[in-house]
Amino acid sequence: MRRTKSPAATPRAKFSKAEWDQRVDLAACYRLVALYGWDDLVATHISARVPGPEHHFLINPYGMTFDEITASSLIKIDLEGRKITKSPYDINPAGFTIHGAIHAARSDAKCVLHTHSLDGTAVSVQAEGVLPLSQKSTFVLGSLAYHDYEGIALKEDEKPRLVRDLGDRHFLMLRNHGLITVGESIADAFFFMYLFEAACTIQIRAQGARGKLIPVAPDILAGAGEQFRRVLSGTGGALAWPALLRRLDRLDPGYRR
Repeated sequence: MRRTKSPAATPRAKFSKAEWDQRVDLAACYRLVALYGWDDLVATHISARVPGPEHHFLINPYGMTFDEITASSLIKIDLEGRKITKSPYDINPAGFTIHGAIHAARSDAKCVLHTHSLDGTAVSVQAEGVLPLSQKSTFVLGSLAYHDYEGIALKEDEKPRLVRDLGDRHFLMLRNHGLITVGESIADAFFFMYLFEAACTIQIRAQGARGKLIPVAPDILAGAGEQFRRVLSGTGGALAWPALLRRLDRLDPGYRR
């Protein structure tokens, strides 16, 4: 006769419902980043604030690939980088520098998503950065900032410059490095990264094709910031997120463990 685990023996029982729900969404976000091909072996990171009064957030175990991440494997740390939950894994020190700085400075930064994708990095080395070549690029340009490369993000004194350059924007291009999105939810941060990555891929493909490129008209671009606030911020991710979870569940629901 097969024995079933009691509720107290399941990983979920160790956490509040709010934290567990956040863990499931963050694990799903890691799996989706892998599914869309934006991961970089075990590098890069996605963090999410744990609901509640404590300044704790969740981040990946350093050494697991994104398609291995589960809700219970995520590590909870404080703003000093100290582990709150036990794990045989460490955290990526560069991940803490970047994510800790943004979480500490932005109360609305419930989720911070960072990638090293090929197309995103290719655009990050271009002097003009993201060009107004597609509808997706206009949304990105409506809330985009840049941060110059200072080497691997291990220096404590880079934090204030990173925070200063990001300001109140939701998209940050790290020159010669990669992309960051900041969202009030995990769903928003993922949706913003989808737009960011798509804008970069379209730009790289367009630049590689023959013929003159047609930029978005300046008068349309001038209203990009307002378009972003009205059309995307706070709503874009929420619309697509349930469908994305259903897609993951059809492929492999293991992220929920």
